[in-house]
Amino acid sequence: MLTAFPDRHVANQNASIKVLRFYSLMRFSPRLLIMSSAFLVNVAVMHSAVAGEAYVIADAQTGYVLEEQVPRKKLQVGSLTKIATATVVLDWAERKSGDLNRVVTIPQEAFVGALENPIGFQPGDSISLRDLLYAALIQSDNIAAYTLAYHVGSQLESLSSSEGSKLTPVDVFVVQMNALARQLKMERTRFVNPHGSDYKVRPAPFSTAEDMARLTRYAMNKASFRFYVSQKERQISFDRAGHRFNHVLRNTNELLGTMGIDGVKTGSTARAGDCLILSSNRQPDVVRQGQMVTVYPRRLIVVLLGSTNRFGEGSGLVQRGWQLYDQWAASGRPADSKKTL
Repeated sequence: MLTAFPDRHVANQNASIKVLRFYSLMRFSPRLLIMSSAFLVNVAVMHSAVAGEAYVIADAQTGYVLEEQVPRKKLQVGSLTKIATATVVLDWAERKSGDLNRVVTIPQEAFVGALENPIGFQPGDSISLRDLLYAALIQSDNIAAYTLAYHVGSQLESLSSSEGSKLTPVDVFVVQMNALARQLKMERTRFVNPHGSDYKVRPAPFSTAEDMARLTRYAMNKASFRFYVSQKERQISFDRAGHRFNHVLRNTNELLGTMGIDGVKTGSTARAGDCLILSSNRQPDVVRQGQMVTVYPRRLIVVLLGSTNRFGEGSGLVQRGWQLYDQWAASGRPADSKKTL
């Protein structure tokens, strides 16, 4: 874990309109499938024991929420924050021709307050942004997440127009994380650092199950993000004083590869408890009506916050989610804007 960043970057979050503007120019409005049939679920049969403090089960294609429990409750989300970090990096690479193969240096600041260093990084190590993404998403490495924010924030810093005290590169990056949250209508979310550490952090970061489902849905639309989070293992390399070091990352998501699960991310802190976001994919549903053929992609997003048994409860939510999905599909996939992310 890392300590909090200076409070000034939180106070300067309103400066996002003066920083890089690619989020304010985005228009994320996925098509909803509007059907006239009513969607009925036998709640007595389908509803089982409460899972965690909050959860959301949603159809990734339409954003339709199949089931939820206190979805708007503000909670700590730990390393689920790194989904936003990776998404900002990938958006920067796509929109500003950023080179993910660029080799950068891990700064000393990345180790401030760090309690864990499973990969064995040292200040001054050289590593590509791409391998840092793997480290942050697969093994949930805080040092990697900070280094990504530091170097991408440095690229964005020249475009900022701050008043008063100057934002650091990581401050600039966090501003973009919050700009993305606003763009996705994550109205009950505040990011304060790129890794999700909440130990002695003031003001504290927070989000909700609903907001994290919105973020995950957006991230999973990116083929590159889907690839990163689907890897059970990945070897990365970094250089230190002329010597090459290799490290095999192992995904912290124990459900990966089961039940069609192809992502997404774990998170855990003392304040957040155990958190988990899952993506479960099935072959598309092909519906033929006369000569008309309609293909429906089938993917669930499950967000679970504040669990004491995230993999057991997450597995149960995926199973129930597909039961709910099948009933929803059989009723014609009705959409309700009040139940859509």
